[in-house]
Amino acid sequence: MTIECDARSCKAPCWMGGALRLAGIYNLLFGLWVAGWPKAWFSISGMEEPRYIFLWQCIGMIVGVYGVGYLIAAQAPLKHWPIVLVGFLGKVFGPIGFVWAASQGELPWAAGWMIIFNDLIWLIPFAMILWSAACLAVGQPAVGEPMSRDEAMKTFKLSDGQTLAEASEDQTLAVVFLRHFGCTFTRQLLKNLENMEAQSREHGAKLVLVHMLKEGEEVDYLRCADVARIADPWCDLYRAFGLGKGGFLELFGPSVWYRGAVAFFRGCGVGHLAGDGLQMPGAFLVRKGKIIVSRKARTAADLPEVDALFTS
Repeated sequence: MTIECDARSCKAPCWMGGALRLAGIYNLLFGLWVAGWPKAWFSISGMEEPRYIFLWQCIGMIVGVYGVGYLIAAQAPLKHWPIVLVGFLGKVFGPIGFVWAASQGELPWAAGWMIIFNDLIWLIPFAMILWSAACLAVGQPAVGEPMSRDEAMKTFKLSDGQTLAEASEDQTLAVVFLRHFGCTFTRQLLKNLENMEAQSREHGAKLVLVHMLKEGEEVDYLRCADVARIADPWCDLYRAFGLGKGGFLELFGPSVWYRGAVAFFRGCGVGHLAGDGLQMPGAFLVRKGKIIVSRKARTAADLPEVDALFTS
């Protein structure tokens, strides 16, 4: 799925608005059907008609009101994501409630055909809209064509004023690309920053950190303020080195949750979002403007290990 974004605005793909319009029309028709023919579902499903049929009609009216909300959200799906979220939660809890009632013998399983049309078929498109809205909220949209690696190395400067290409002429650079500073794993890595510097020196290399804040804003997060670093707020250098955005499993997969919990309870904690929340990390050895070792993270929990770079 692709979202057309630039630095100033974001336009959702046409299918999102189309899906919400279909959902809105369906809900309105369903509401009219329940209000006008309240006994129909019970008759089709072979159930006894309820005593208080007007309560079922009220439910139909509520479903119809959801339809109005979906039609409004269809005009700008990513902007109106709270409406989509409310609908998504209803479509999650509705089937759960039906399964519980059917398992208790309160409803016949045959009545579940309505759950398919009311809830299940909408779960995937609604989830995709919510995921896109989340990505827009925490991610930094890419702007323009990516730089070539050579161009990026000649453009981006270390905190001492040398370009990446110039600095790599005299010695090997261990270039570590960080996730955002509030990330549990970045905080875990920075707690070990002194050891990372020492390991780099043992191998005759210079440690360089690449971050996503504006130049100078990173000092509040670093234990060693004198470590060489590069500011890359638009992630252009990340892109030039082939580091992209993480998908759902890369950012929130089971191993990420497990390792995140371990890091959290070891005192790393979680900070506020300070950079692109979707950006993946990585580590590279650079010599004379060329990458000689590359280790791209497979998940957000993969911490760049300096020693491992020199034993690859």
